[in-house]
Amino acid sequence: MRLLKILERLLSAIPVAVGVAVLAFLFLRFLPGDPVEIMLGDTQVSQLQIDALRHELNLDQPLGSQLLHFFGQLLQGHLGTSIVKDQTVASMIAGALPATIELTLATVLIAVLIALPVGLLSAIYQGSWLDRVVLSGALLGISMPSFWFGLLLILLFAVEVHLLPTSGRISSTLLVEPRTGFMLIDTLLAGDLRAFVDAVRHLILPALTLGVVFAAVLARVIRSSMIEALHRQYVTTARAKGVRERAVIVKHALRNALIPAVTVAGLQIGELLGGNMIVETIFAWPGVGRLVVNSIFARDYVVVQAAVMLYAITYVAVNLVVDVLYTVLNPRIVL
Repeated sequence: MRLLKILERLLSAIPVAVGVAVLAFLFLRFLPGDPVEIMLGDTQVSQLQIDALRHELNLDQPLGSQLLHFFGQLLQGHLGTSIVKDQTVASMIAGALPATIELTLATVLIAVLIALPVGLLSAIYQGSWLDRVVLSGALLGISMPSFWFGLLLILLFAVEVHLLPTSGRISSTLLVEPRTGFMLIDTLLAGDLRAFVDAVRHLILPALTLGVVFAAVLARVIRSSMIEALHRQYVTTARAKGVRERAVIVKHALRNALIPAVTVAGLQIGELLGGNMIVETIFAWPGVGRLVVNSIFARDYVVVQAAVMLYAITYVAVNLVVDVLYTVLNPRIVL
C-alpha cells in the first residue's frame, strides 16, 4: 500500500516539472538581451552570420515551435546543448551536481550537529539563561543574510587569520584524478591525504556559511516542538511510570518532536540541492547554483531551463522522502 502511494506521488510530480519548465521557458525569453549578440560579443560580424547562428540555435522560430522542440528533445532524453559553451546540458549539470551535493551534505552535518543539542538543551532548560542565549543566537542567525555572513567568514579566517582558503574546491597546485566528481572521495581514492585535507579546508567556509543559518532555523523548530512534546500526556504518563528522564526525552518526546524539524530540514535540503546561487558564487564553488548564475548572465536558456526542472524535481523528491520519514517517526501517519 505504501509503495502504491509513493508511485502516485511520483506520477503527480510529472505535471509539476512540466509546468515549471514551461514557465521558465517563457520568463527567460522575455528577459532583455539577445543570446546570439552575447555569444558574438564585440566581434565584427555580418547580419547574415547573425541570422545563420540564430537559425542554428532555433531562436528564429516562434515561441510555440521552440517550446515543442524543447519538449521533443526532452522526451528523447536529451536536455539540449548549451548555447554558449556548445556542450550537452546533461554533462554540464552532471559535472556541477557533485560539488553541490558535497556542499549540501557538509551543510546538513554542521546544521544537525549544532541545532540538535542546542535545541534540546534550550527546551529542557526553558526560561533559563541558556534558553535566552539560544533564542538570541537563533534570531541573529536567521536574520543574517548568507552572503554577508560568508563575507565575514572570508575576512576573518582567510584575510586576517590566513587559516582557510577563500574559494574553489581544492588548491590549483594539487592535481586529483576525477573519478566520482566528489572531491573528498576522489582524494581518498587517490590515497592523497594532503589533497584530502586541502579539500576539507576549502569546504569549511561555504559549509559554515550555509550551515549556521540552517542550524539557527532548525534549532528554533526543535526547541518549540520539544517544549510542546514535553507537556504531552504520554510524556507525563511515562514519567509517572518511573521511566528515566533521559529515556523520556529521547524515546518519547524527541521522536515526536522531530516531525516538524524534518519538515523544515526537508525544505532546506531541497533548496541546498538546487544549488545556493549566492554562496556558491561568493566562494567560487563550481556547483549547480554558480552554473545557473553564469547561464543567466549569458542568456543560456537551455541550461537554465534544465536547472529549473532539476530544482522542481529535487523539491518533489525531498518532500516525498520527508513524507516517508513521517511514517517512520510516527506509524499512525499515512501517506
